[in-house]
This record gives sequence, C-alpha cells and structure tokens, in this order.
Amino acid sequence: MAQADSKVLVLGALAGVAGVSLAVVWYQGFRSRRRASCPGYYLNRTNGQGTSMMLVDGPGLPRGQAEVLERLEALIQCVSELKDEMKSLKNALPTLPNQVREELMGREEAHRASTLHRTTPTRRKRAAASIAGAAAGGRSSEEAESEGGYMTALTDSDDEEEPSDAEQSDEEQPVDKLCVLLERIELLHQGTDSEKRESLQLLLENRDEFGQNSLFLWRLIRAYCDVHDVSSTLEEKKTHAETGKRVGEEAVSLNPTCAESHQWYAIMCGIMAEYDTVQNKIKNGYIFKDHLDKAIELKPQDPLSYYLLGRWCYAVAQLSWIERKVAATLFGDPPSATVEDALNNFLKVENIQPGYSKVNYVFLTKCYKDLGQREKARKMCEAACSMNAVSKEDEDSQKELDVLRPALGM
Repeated sequence: MAQADSKVLVLGALAGVAGVSLAVVWYQGFRSRRRASCPGYYLNRTNGQGTSMMLVDGPGLPRGQAEVLERLEALIQCVSELKDEMKSLKNALPTLPNQVREELMGREEAHRASTLHRTTPTRRKRAAASIAGAAAGGRSSEEAESEGGYMTALTDSDDEEEPSDAEQSDEEQPVDKLCVLLERIELLHQGTDSEKRESLQLLLENRDEFGQNSLFLWRLIRAYCDVHDVSSTLEEKKTHAETGKRVGEEAVSLNPTCAESHQWYAIMCGIMAEYDTVQNKIKNGYIFKDHLDKAIELKPQDPLSYYLLGRWCYAVAQLSWIERKVAATLFGDPPSATVEDALNNFLKVENIQPGYSKVNYVFLTKCYKDLGQREKARKMCEAACSMNAVSKEDEDSQKELDVLRPALGM
C-alpha cells in the first residue's frame, strides 16, 4: 500500500470519527441535563473509569426514550473503542511501508528460490533472444523477475491452480539446458580448430536428448562443416561431408520452415561436390540451389544466403559447353546463371551488411574484372586487401588477391 493512500484512508476514518464524536458530545450534554430532571435514571452502569451505572426507568421518562438512550450508550462505547483503534493505526502508519516491503521481499525470495532451476516461457523467449540479440523494454531480466515477484505477492493468487514444481521442471528444464548448450556451441564455433572439434563432440553427446530440435540440428550440420574444413586427410573430410549431408536431410524433413537448416544443408551439398561423381556433382548442384532459394524465402535478410547464391551463379557462369551438355543430358534442363547474376548477389550481401567478409570482396573483384569494369575491380580488390585474414577461407582469398592484383595493374 502506498504511504499517500494510507494517509488518505486514516484521515478519512478520523474525519468520520470526528463526526460521530460531535454527536457524542451533544448526547453527553443531553444526558447531563436529563440527570438533573431524572436523578433515578442513571445508576449502576460501568463507565470508562470503571464506576458502575445501571440504566433504570426514571419517573416521568417513557420506555421508548429509555431504549434510545440505552442504544446511544452502546454507541458511545463503540466510538470510544474505535478512537482507540484509530490512535493505534495512526501510530503504526509511519512503519507500515517498511512492514509491507519486508513481507513482499520475503515472498519474492521464496518465489526466486522455487524457480531458480527453471525458466518461465517469457524468460525462455529472452533466453532464446539472447542468442539472437534481443532485450525488451530496456529492462534487465533481474528487474523483470523482481516485478513478477511483486505482482504475485500483491494479487494474492494462491487460490488459482498452477502446475506443480515437478511438472514445470519436467517441461522447462530441458529447454534451459538446450539454451545453455547452444550458447556454448556458438562460442566454440568462433574459436580455434580444436574448439570446433569440441563443438561437434559436444553436439553428438547431446543428440539423443535434442536430436528432434531444429535449433540443435542445423548447428550440428554446421559443426560437421567446420570440422570438415579443419580436417587434414581426404578420407576424414569426406566422412564429415557425407555425415553432415545426412543430418541436413533429416533437419529439413523435420522442420521445413527452418531457414538455417535449408542453408546449411545446401552448403553440405556443395561440399559433397568435391567427392562425388560428375553425375552426383550436378545433382547436388540442383539440390543446393533449391534449398538455398528456400532459405532466402524464409529469411530474406541473411547475407550468407546471398553470398552462397552468388557463388553458385558465378560457378554456373563458368561452366564449359561440355559441362552444360552433360547437365542437359542427365537432367533435361541445365542450370543457368550469368556473371551479372553473381555480381548482383554479392552486391546484395554488401547492401545488407557492409564489409561482410574478405572473400565477398574477392568475388566482387572477379565479377567486375570479368565484366571489363577494371576500375571497380581495383576498388574491390583494395577493399579486400585492407581486411585481415581471420579464417582459412580468408587466407585462401588473400592468395587469390595476390594473383588478381598484377592482372588489374596494381
């Protein structure tokens, strides 16, 4: 209860008591006058000081008036008790906010203790948003939790049926564990080669528990891709590529609306092209394009998808006449794309996220060079050279730049 509201309540009650007190003062004056005229009336009734007075009919006083006076006596006693209670309330008012605060804080601590091992649905959204970068309303989770505790205490909803702690734990604890796991996986994905291997191992250890979750599965595909890149032997690379492709098939079948599953399945199909026959390479190329288009449809502002589509368009534009004929013979409709198509996709990446990657600038350089726009090609080459190499792909890109620069007169 706010202190201002408490004061209003007390002042209102005191005003009511004051009104009744005026009536009592009038009655006491009336009673003193009646005593003079009816000396036998007030005898043996207990007053506030312990003396006893008894209400007796006096001579000349009608019985009806006696009953009224009797009730007024009872009213006076009630008013006296009320005044005592209001006095106690007035004395307790200054400490009332502290008492309420202490009680609410006690309930809040109990609430926190009972929910320490689980996360509510709204917290699960924040926790899922922590991976995607969301915070609502500019308030911390501690403030939101505190506010929830106060609302629970103030509404006093003990009579409402709620799931037991055991039921909530069964429902929510696995989700909490998944959130913690995925946060750990994201850190390992950005780490060293050994950390990428650790990421794959950690995901495999938890696959039985979370293998039906899309957020888990597309990261497992990505982990196979990461370990493929850091593997040293051809046999190991091929094994990870094949396994990652199978996981990708499972992921897109489980949840066709997950853009990341389509995206990383497409990537694994592209990787498998390095180890398959010519026929399977062309087949995987079609699968790659279909799932990449689906990923862009589901998540149209992801720069990675446009970069991959640019790579696909550039590769198709470089196909020889014989390769096109083989594709037409096997599948009836050969893939079609131009260098301009590739350039537009690489530019789309730059529009969505300027300075997206070193390798994107390399392909912009190649596209402008192939189209005869040498000045723009040199500009993109300079932009690529200015970026540090932070991955193996960046190191390979720098080698390509070293070859391109002389050809551009740099």
